[in-house]
Amino acid sequence: MCSIGGMAQPAAPAPAVTAPDVAAIQRAHRALQPWVRETPVWESTGHRLRGLLPTATRLMFKLELFQHTGSFKPRGALCVMQELTQDQLARGVTAVSAGNHAMAVAYAAKALGSHAKVAMPQTADPLRIQACRELGGEVVLFPDIATAFAAAEAMQRDEGRHFVHPFEGPRTALGTASLGYEFLRQTGQLDAIFVPIGGGGLCAGIACAVKQLQPRCKVYGVEPVGADSMHRSFAKGEPQRIERVATIADSLGAPYAMPYSYALCRRYVDELVCIDDDELCRAMTLLFADAKLAVEPAGAAATAALLQKRDALPGARIGVIVCGANVSPDVFSACLARGRAALG
Repeated sequence: MCSIGGMAQPAAPAPAVTAPDVAAIQRAHRALQPWVRETPVWESTGHRLRGLLPTATRLMFKLELFQHTGSFKPRGALCVMQELTQDQLARGVTAVSAGNHAMAVAYAAKALGSHAKVAMPQTADPLRIQACRELGGEVVLFPDIATAFAAAEAMQRDEGRHFVHPFEGPRTALGTASLGYEFLRQTGQLDAIFVPIGGGGLCAGIACAVKQLQPRCKVYGVEPVGADSMHRSFAKGEPQRIERVATIADSLGAPYAMPYSYALCRRYVDELVCIDDDELCRAMTLLFADAKLAVEPAGAAATAALLQKRDALPGARIGVIVCGANVSPDVFSACLARGRAALG
């Protein structure tokens, strides 16, 4: 497994960017309240997960899969769009996504009186495409994600739409920081927290909030083996691109890291952990068996990493981000079968 600890890395300083402070995070949390749910926290008591952990370890799951649109994504999309002028909102927004971000932008646009036109690859889950349309988004399909990105850029240029990036930028991180702030307000002191990384926007915001509010809490960023752009970026000391995405966790399949989210992760994340697809399926199976949570592979990433690192955290009070649950029944069933096999 590729596992990068903050102390084990060469002393590459975090790039100088301005991080949101606690007051800004609190303001963002208040501003999002009309359109964002305060998702619940569940302390695991299931015997299957507990049987795999050291005695006295406590798990606090932040159930962001119960957020509007089924993932954490509306927090960042809304935070970005709240800064737009009425003229910009009237012209509409655009985005690129295989699912969760497209749905979030469609939801945010409708909530704020705008209109979303999103570019999606033809390989996207049909259920996510349908959900995006049901949320009011205009979906245009393209052969692949690269073509979709180019199309969204053209929509921005030719139609005057504001491009809502899936993970990069100060406002996106501010939105996801509201999740970290909310979680700590609900749970109190944590010893460690596990956060999935796709492009890095979720982890950047949560880590920023956690380290300012609870500096002693250890922050673990979690990536799939087949989409390890942040691992490569930490190793090189600057944002890196990967050749291809190869993981069942398509929501974590960003092909590159970008400067702002990389900088916050480099500053605030203590350790990066890689998990493979078998570990993801195993964690999905355990979450379904113990908590009856039907999560997508990305939603099980933090749990998978926790199980990998369990011996390093005996008796700790640990936060786990369950980030989303947009998965088709067929994919979910196949992952459970693979997970049961991995559990033996």
